[in-house]
Parts: sequence; C-alpha cells; structure tokens
Amino acid sequence: MKRFWKEVTVEDGGIALDGRPVRTPGRAPLTLPTPQLAEAVAQEWRDVGETIDPRAMPLTGLANAAIDRIAADRETFAASLAAYGESDLLYYRAELPEPLVERQQAAWDPLLDWARGRYDVHFETAAGVMHKAQPEATVARLSEAVHALDPFRLAGLSPVVTVSGSLVAALALIEGAADAQTVWTAAQIDEAWQEEMWGEDDLATKARDAHRADFDAGARFLSLL
Repeated sequence: MKRFWKEVTVEDGGIALDGRPVRTPGRAPLTLPTPQLAEAVAQEWRDVGETIDPRAMPLTGLANAAIDRIAADRETFAASLAAYGESDLLYYRAELPEPLVERQQAAWDPLLDWARGRYDVHFETAAGVMHKAQPEATVARLSEAVHALDPFRLAGLSPVVTVSGSLVAALALIEGAADAQTVWTAAQIDEAWQEEMWGEDDLATKARDAHRADFDAGARFLSLL
C-alpha cells in the first residue's frame, strides 16, 4: 500500500491519518493504552516512506496483535507463553568447558534467584539438554504470573520469551528486575561462545540480527506501557 496521508495525529489514544482513525487488520480501532505507546506508534506512521513496510512498524504490529488476536483469546495465548516455564533456557547448563559454565552461572543464576524470591518457587537445573521436570507448584506459579497480564503486555512479552527462550528472564524484564540488554546477553551466551570458538557465520549473524530486532521491539513495547 502506498502512503496516502500527510498528517499523523494521536486522538484519544488512537492514531489518525489526516483525521481518519487507523484501524487494525481486523477493523478494530487502533487504540493504545498509554500516551507514550500511542506517540511511538504514531511516529512509525509518520516515518513511512512512499509505501508501507510492516517490518519497519513493529510496535504497530504488536498493537494489532494485542487487539485482534490476543484480546479475543487471552487465556490460550497466555498458556502458550506460560509453557516456556516448563523448559526454560536457564534450567539447562553446560558441563564443560569451565569458562562457559561460569558464564552461564554468572548470567543465569541471578535471574533464577530473583524468580525464587519473587514467586516463592524452586527450580530444578540440569546438565545437558534432556528434559528436566519442574515442580508443579513452580510451573503453576509462573503460569499465574503470565495469565495475570493484559493483552498488550502479553503482546510485548511474546517476542522476548520466544527469542530468548526464557520465561523467567522475560518476567524479570517486565517487572523491572532486569533490563533488556541483560536479558539479551543472558539469552545469547551459548551463541556467543560458539562464535568465539568457531568464528562468525553469515547466516547465523543475519538470523541473530533479525531476532534482536524482534526482541528489541517487544522490550520497547513493554517499556511504553
């Protein structure tokens, strides 16, 4: 679609193009819950060039998802994110080499310690990648935390969880116990180690950059709520 508007404004939490309200793909009003998020979404529309590129409008995409998809079935969407609490990245540790073990401990243990105190839960960690069952109470408590979130927070949380592979780290981000860079660095420890050992791979770098863009969009979306 080519750009057809000249002016973008924020009106009562919604986005208007030359005075006409923007609607989601599902035809619902694109209404944002905070002035900060509304202005950031409006800026994406102001920055559109000759044609609309959805990839350059990640906040708009997350808002559309919150309104059209997540709000319509919040429980199911929350359950899909809560499932990450059963096999969180932070549970599975390397046995060797020792420098990698130490890096994982330094980045991951503080996040698990925070979650233990915040949610009064216990975690089972394991060496290797074989599944390690977590206590039912732990899974249930993390699930409760996710299900308590509104559709917009679930939308922002989604790319953070799926890109990082860690529900615990994503919850630390949304509650202000860790910043976005800390979570990203923790999630990339294994990949960074492989790159140090074997060198940079072009395809892996491109994939990482794409994942980082999705992660950053989710983190920024959450920061504006």
